[in-house]
Amino acid sequence: MTRRTWIPVTAAAALVVAVGIALVAVRPWGDPAQQAGGASTPTSSAAPDAARSPEQLRTDFLDRYVRDGRVVRTDQGGDTVSEGQAYGLLIAYANGDRKTFGEIWSWTKRHLLTDDDLLAWRWTPDEGVADGQSASDADLDAARALVLAGSEWGESRYTAAGKTMASAILEHETATTDLGTILLPGPWADSEPYRYDASYASPAAFEVLAEATGDDRWTALSAGSRAVTAAVLDESDLPSDWSQVHADGSVDPMPATGGDGRVLYGYDAMRMPLRYAEGCAAADRSLAGSIAPTLRRSTQLAAQLDLGGTAVTGDTSALAYVARAAAEQAAGQSSAATADLRRADRTAATTPTYYGDAWAALGATMLTSDVLGGCGTSAGGAS
Repeated sequence: MTRRTWIPVTAAAALVVAVGIALVAVRPWGDPAQQAGGASTPTSSAAPDAARSPEQLRTDFLDRYVRDGRVVRTDQGGDTVSEGQAYGLLIAYANGDRKTFGEIWSWTKRHLLTDDDLLAWRWTPDEGVADGQSASDADLDAARALVLAGSEWGESRYTAAGKTMASAILEHETATTDLGTILLPGPWADSEPYRYDASYASPAAFEVLAEATGDDRWTALSAGSRAVTAAVLDESDLPSDWSQVHADGSVDPMPATGGDGRVLYGYDAMRMPLRYAEGCAAADRSLAGSIAPTLRRSTQLAAQLDLGGTAVTGDTSALAYVARAAAEQAAGQSSAATADLRRADRTAATTPTYYGDAWAALGATMLTSDVLGGCGTSAGGAS
């Protein structure tokens, strides 16, 4: 596998200099609607009278996007990414849908599994694997889903596959800094200063894999990720989509794409409060809850905000509301969390997208159930 390289910049330059590097080809760092050539998504602050249950949200996602085990990004050209396959595995597992889970994993193993036991990032019907680089958020979610399914359903093949992938993540997708061990976005980011996305780290997944493997490195990765995420939040009111982390633990916010020099809280960073609100450690939930005051300044939420909480687009996404629900729940505001889950459902129902629908289903699941191995409900919230 070839590795992507990128040019580090200083924190000041990061605000104005576009990172015109091959990373753009690796992952769609920007607005999914823009990448698909789609129209802006209308905003809505109204909550539906009767929100869909987490189970219905999960079922609707599987019915809409899964085709013979492939999770199809129908609104983004019909391709498939490893992240989507991992989301499908988690959603099917949470629904107890063994048949669909098996189909998704079979397709994933056949088309995306690399010689490094990680997942190639992107596949298209015309090219097959269009980008062989891995993305650690997908690898982490897939490994978690596999070990959970293996344990719950007595399927040793899933357990073995999940443990193998877990070992590969530790081997190829981590780095050591003065703040501790951190999760790299992929093997291509293994040079210092390290590219970092706080929304890739998943305390719940770390704990699930630590228990499944007995490997203490997962505990170290959890502690290091918490420390560097706290450092990210020390720099601004909201986490940036991307940062760079130096070996000494210092952190610089970074622009997301080569074509946009803005440093934003957007489609990547919005997953961070969900990941940390789901965590079982009070310190993790505290990180998620710390951004609630900034997000609650306006009832309506745009799909991208600057790091002070001001909207920079008229687009919206179900993820924006699910993310704020996570922050509010972690902060102990269960009524506000419930209202935002309803707003997320309305947004997903009126303007369905692969990414928004995935996170409407996953977010509601993470915040109302421990089925995925997390403790989001311990902060109090919708049931």
